[in-house]
Amino acid sequence: MIAIVDGGSTKCDWVILDHQADFFSRTLTTGFNPNIINVENIPSELEGNTELAGLKFKIKHVFFYGSGCGIEENRQKVSTAFSQFFTNANIHVHEDLTAAAYSAYRGKPAIVCILGTGSNSCYFDGKDIRLELPSLGFLIGDDGSGCALGKTLVKDYFMKKLPSDLHAEFHQEYHLEIDELIKNMYHNPRANAYLADFSRFIAERKHHPYLQHMVYEELKNYFYYQVIAYPESRSAEINFIGSIAFFYEEVLRAAAAEFHLNVGMIVQKPIDNLVDYHKTYIIPDL
Repeated sequence: MIAIVDGGSTKCDWVILDHQADFFSRTLTTGFNPNIINVENIPSELEGNTELAGLKFKIKHVFFYGSGCGIEENRQKVSTAFSQFFTNANIHVHEDLTAAAYSAYRGKPAIVCILGTGSNSCYFDGKDIRLELPSLGFLIGDDGSGCALGKTLVKDYFMKKLPSDLHAEFHQEYHLEIDELIKNMYHNPRANAYLADFSRFIAERKHHPYLQHMVYEELKNYFYYQVIAYPESRSAEINFIGSIAFFYEEVLRAAAAEFHLNVGMIVQKPIDNLVDYHKTYIIPDL
């Protein structure tokens, strides 16, 4: 059996294929970003998933594509943790950008962008992935992401910049105190996911003019910092993966138009496309 995993900071989407590479099952686990969790807890988290616990000795290959796995040290940590659980499997760990590139591949080179809890970008020619820019993490990077939007919303709330209707609705929904915010930002290993969760407030009111402007400006930041540095940005198709790109497609395309960029495909959840890519290009060579 083969496990293919799209691993975000918040959650991981799993698809299990049988020995003939046909669909067997799917499941969810929490996110396994090694920058924000203790990887030593991964085996116990996996054991807590009844689907995976029942299949762990049958799975022969695990293809894990995870946020935070862009450096070798982190990939090795995750691989070691998975090997302790999937004791009969070959473990293949890659960064989430690789999954995005595979999921958005339509037979021609393209810039591939991630816009979910975090954000990133790369250029994929069908064979090689090229990164022009580093991932700076949620503290000073992740432009356009759910985390970035959550940070802006919370800041505007406490600094009394929100319109009165939004301020009242935010207070009614969260009753958030500054002590609680500080605690969760600085003493929570999943601080990025905590901040990104506030973006739900925006999504539920995305037609409010103030919030539309907030999203537009944040998506402009994304293109400015993470896309136009690519020499191909004016000519190549730009494909997107992630919930923020999906929920704000209209605003995303408008922000791209300001930079004269060509947005192509937008995929909310890449796991199904990722599985199809493996069936076509990877599994036949195993």
